[in-house]
Amino acid sequence: MDILDMVYDALIAETYIKDNAEGRIKFYEYPETGDVSGVFVVIDPVDPPTPIDFADNKWTKLDYYLQIDVWSRDLKLTDSIADKIRDVIWNQFGFRQTAGPKEYDQGVFRDARRYRGSLYIEDFNNL
Repeated sequence: MDILDMVYDALIAETYIKDNAEGRIKFYEYPETGDVSGVFVVIDPVDPPTPIDFADNKWTKLDYYLQIDVWSRDLKLTDSIADKIRDVIWNQFGFRQTAGPKEYDQGVFRDARRYRGSLYIEDFNNL
């Protein structure tokens, strides 16, 4: 399982996110501004995973840098979903939030937060 699938599974397991964005949590697929009829969540890797720890000449840990966008026509809903995603990403993976843009265009609010963290290779079998 790769990190995108793991993040998707963690987000859809959260009832509040699932209730508001089910069927609209995607990888790489950004909605057209005119098509935003509900909450859309877009998961993108900013960089490819980078090996960062080694033992016995083998890498043991990967560093991840992800961006998760939340789009909707309701500012408070956009913010609350983005906050809930932040909590899930921290609690499930231990990834910290870094910078990311917040935008408004043609009645659509976008909160794009970036997350950085690392996982041991064996963690993939335990998550």
